[in-house]
Amino acid sequence: MHSFFFLFWVLFLLHAAAADFAITTCPLRNNQGLKDFYLGRNLMPLPMYDTYFYKVFKVYTQLWKFQQENRQKLVDAGLKRWEIGEIASRIAQLYFGQYMRTSEASYLSESYVFYEAILTREYFKEGLFQDVNLANKQLRFLARFLMVCLVLNQREMVHQLVNQLKILVDECKRTFQETDFKEWKLVVQEIVRLLKADTAFMNIRPLRYSLVLDPHPDSLSHVLPSVPLRNLRLRDAILSSYHHNEVKFSELTLDTFRMLQCLEWEPSGSFYQSSGARIIQNGSSGSSRMNYSQDIADPTLPPNPRKAVLYRPSVTHFIAVLATICEELPPDGVLLIYLSASGTGTFIDTTGNSARNLQLHATYSDATSASPFGPHCDVLDPSQKSQGDCLQHQSGCLQFGTRGSGGLNCIYPSDFVPFTRRPLFLIIDSDNSAAFKASLMLCIFDIMSFTFIYHMQSNKYFPLPQLSNYAIVGAEKGEPVAMLLSPSSSSPIAAADSSRHTSGRLFTIFLTAPLQAFCLLLGHSGSDIDMDLFNKAEKLLSSSLNAWGSALATSNTLNPVWAQTLSDPFLRRLLLRFLFCQAVLTLYAPTFNKKEFHPMCMPPLPVSVLPTTTNSQMVVMQIASIFNAVNNFIFSEEVVLPEDKHDDTDAMSS
Repeated sequence: MHSFFFLFWVLFLLHAAAADFAITTCPLRNNQGLKDFYLGRNLMPLPMYDTYFYKVFKVYTQLWKFQQENRQKLVDAGLKRWEIGEIASRIAQLYFGQYMRTSEASYLSESYVFYEAILTREYFKEGLFQDVNLANKQLRFLARFLMVCLVLNQREMVHQLVNQLKILVDECKRTFQETDFKEWKLVVQEIVRLLKADTAFMNIRPLRYSLVLDPHPDSLSHVLPSVPLRNLRLRDAILSSYHHNEVKFSELTLDTFRMLQCLEWEPSGSFYQSSGARIIQNGSSGSSRMNYSQDIADPTLPPNPRKAVLYRPSVTHFIAVLATICEELPPDGVLLIYLSASGTGTFIDTTGNSARNLQLHATYSDATSASPFGPHCDVLDPSQKSQGDCLQHQSGCLQFGTRGSGGLNCIYPSDFVPFTRRPLFLIIDSDNSAAFKASLMLCIFDIMSFTFIYHMQSNKYFPLPQLSNYAIVGAEKGEPVAMLLSPSSSSPIAAADSSRHTSGRLFTIFLTAPLQAFCLLLGHSGSDIDMDLFNKAEKLLSSSLNAWGSALATSNTLNPVWAQTLSDPFLRRLLLRFLFCQAVLTLYAPTFNKKEFHPMCMPPLPVSVLPTTTNSQMVVMQIASIFNAVNNFIFSEEVVLPEDKHDDTDAMSS
């Protein structure tokens, strides 16, 4: 009777917690089937989620403790091993879900501990091929554990799990012939494709911020006191991408996966040096679990910025998440928004061939040159335009859905304007990134407190919003936006090897793994790279980035928008890697003098760090010389390698 009571109480708690767990984790915006739930998809921020989490977690904690204290009685009453594994799996998934919402590494480590214990103790093995439901539980467990290991960068365990998943799917297809395992076959194909793209070469060094390899935050150069400054910190990030047939696993695309890692601290130097090889043995009870947690959790590190990873969100859902995060952003916080998507746009010219073409009187500030060595965050020179000349205005959006739906699936630059009351740091990786550089620096006429634009052909006035739908710059509501914008055309590396497209977006790779991006641009892969040369180039790049950081911090012309973000190690590293990307693509021979292949930024950066300065050209030349690739770039005549560098290059090529 007592044993029956124990079993009944356990099952009651299990079903109650499962129901509550489903409420707090299943998607609310759509119903994508059981596989989404199995893989832990749609883990989006939900209102009052913390309340739900602690409520459900408390139930599962009581349940886990109860079955530990009464294990033998429950087994005698009929408790199965797979039921114990099911409880452990749900606890692990709770931990991982909380990590996805808070970015706290301790939750990720606890998730790994529970999943690893399930693997080593083989909770789902008994009767696996006699019960299709039990087989699905094992498949579900392997897929979820794979996701945890990917994010944790446990590549050895990832490959082990992939092999097990392949074998299990094949065995299940043979054993349960009446059951369709097509979706699980697709899961295997997804992870294999991702691992093929995200090679060991792309992970030679951790993408996370490592105190072993990156500058310590306390050692960063301070901005000059003369520059108006607020020391802002990256507190939150929204990461999202939408491309046709993009490389992904579950709802984590390759590009967002890399950005997610780039915005976190590497747990500790010892963990990195061990190459993630520390695997807990035999399910890790008590003491070994604590050792593992200590290995990957460094209490001296600041907390990771929170991140919302949105997979193909609807525009309304994206804006709702954006609004919620802005509402909760602390006073010293910056919100980073990373969007990777194809663009759509229309070009408004001055030929008069379209009724929509508007000829605008325009006024501009700042200046640029038509030379390829001019500033890359450029506006037009008013001295070169007569009063009657017209502005070519490009408008467009990012496509976050199927085409042909009008603006329903489009994210416009103006969608961010209401949220510029808080500091934003935008990273746009798109063929329509230039739309985000559009400015409202137009000659406008104020008539009866309304703002209008004059259409010369029809001799009529039109409300400014007809064109301002596509502008951020000049329309901010309080905080100027910092923007890093990708080239509008893909660099011509596809001609050498079209398969390189599967490595991810080149601009994103430059921001997350800059030296690997440099090698990919030149047509090199990990298999043909001499690691001694690569390490030498890595050290040179690291010192060059630090020098650029010092140049920015000591510049009298540094825009306050950039100055207030330089104190944050994550934002500083992204900005410096952007400078390297800009220098490389500007000087690269196939893209030289072709601005559509060059990244842009807003607001402009000081002239001292532009790609055409001697220092910037020298950085690219020295790194290129290590790989015997100087001829792939176009440098000014006065820029030459020092004699000792020539000697090193000759020695390496001999």
